[in-house]
Amino acid sequence: MNSQQQKHLIGDPDCPHCQGQGYLRADLPIDHPDFGRLQICTCRHADVQERMHARLFHLSQLDELQHLTFDSFNPHGRVGLGPQQQESLERAFNQAHTFSEQVKGWLLIQGGYGCGKTHLAAAVANNAVGIGIPTLFLTVPDLLDQLRFSYSDEDVTFEDRFEQIRSAPLLILDDFGTQSATPWAREKLFQILNFRYINQLPLVVTTNLTMEEIEGRMRSRLSDPEIVTYVRIHAPDYRRPVDDTGQHELSSLFLHSHQTFGTFSLREDEKLPAKDLKTLDGAFKTAQTFAEDPKGWLILMGTYGCGKTHLASAIANYHASQGFPVIFVVVPDMLDHLRATFNPASDTSYDRRFEEIRTAPLLVLDDLGSQATKPWVQEKLYQLYNYRYNAELPTVITTADALEEIDPRLRARFMDRRLVKIAPITVPSFKGKSKRRRPKR
Repeated sequence: MNSQQQKHLIGDPDCPHCQGQGYLRADLPIDHPDFGRLQICTCRHADVQERMHARLFHLSQLDELQHLTFDSFNPHGRVGLGPQQQESLERAFNQAHTFSEQVKGWLLIQGGYGCGKTHLAAAVANNAVGIGIPTLFLTVPDLLDQLRFSYSDEDVTFEDRFEQIRSAPLLILDDFGTQSATPWAREKLFQILNFRYINQLPLVVTTNLTMEEIEGRMRSRLSDPEIVTYVRIHAPDYRRPVDDTGQHELSSLFLHSHQTFGTFSLREDEKLPAKDLKTLDGAFKTAQTFAEDPKGWLILMGTYGCGKTHLASAIANYHASQGFPVIFVVVPDMLDHLRATFNPASDTSYDRRFEEIRTAPLLVLDDLGSQATKPWVQEKLYQLYNYRYNAELPTVITTADALEEIDPRLRARFMDRRLVKIAPITVPSFKGKSKRRRPKR
């Protein structure tokens, strides 16, 4: 074979199978679906893999994310993070690193904005690319845009682009849930997830959605423990190191930052009845014990101004000072937050907001009983309390209502001494320290 002839060969000129043609026609029966179809020769596999690698790398724009590696990720988080936040970061880091070495199954990373999800996903991609695995890294909105643009693209058909995405050796979908929720978008995403699920193709997904917010068919795939490793990052936005406390946006704890155990008054100088002071001292000690090891429910009951909100705030402030997330919210305000999600302009769904409240690691609900007693309100409160009761999630409730005034369904849970501790406070409202009168001259 002369040099001129070799220029037209795309395979290895010395290949004993294709003699440099690069393709083979398999010897198959005429009724076989692949009869007559050309197949890539083994001598071209390395070249095909390299071309696929380059194409996917170009689609991913990973060159812009090359600095996001495991070496540049701080698994301990910034200074001041609490143990739960640090632990979640370390677990996510370890799981992502393990995945990048094995590239098997699915990895789902959930967390708020700026917590490190994208960094870890990009680190997985860069690590996989480094060991020669063709990887496609796309934010979900970009993925959908690429599919839309392919309808009018002269260089690639929609079918080809869709096939490139769904069958990539490793697919990483960043920011799942930020896409427009059109029927077309949901259908395409489901088709991609379902194809990779059926064919057991490796997948990494990052999202700030809760599982309940994800469309049912996709949620069922992403919830399969046989294939999916799920990690949740509790750390706050790394990009806001100064003004971000790590507490939930619903929490009004910042308004009560001065209400700690150290600033609480046992009112021993007010000459109150000893039996009333005993209840105040008992509630104070019970609240301290609960703050150090929040388990079950604590109900602080007493008249307005007796100190129950101060003790509830002290519990929340102590817990928050240890770096743990807390939602402290007045019950009427919480209901207003839920109602606000019904506004078409709201950027948060009702399901998400309700899920955030009912699953909070520590929930402090101040002023139960001051809300309107409408059927919708009663039903939402019952759903919230019933979930936390069954899940035995740490909960602090303050109320000025007597037990007999509380919804019977909730009252039944309050009476469970196995889970619930009631601390009644019988002192009158705190009026502040009176000023001494100057003696008359």
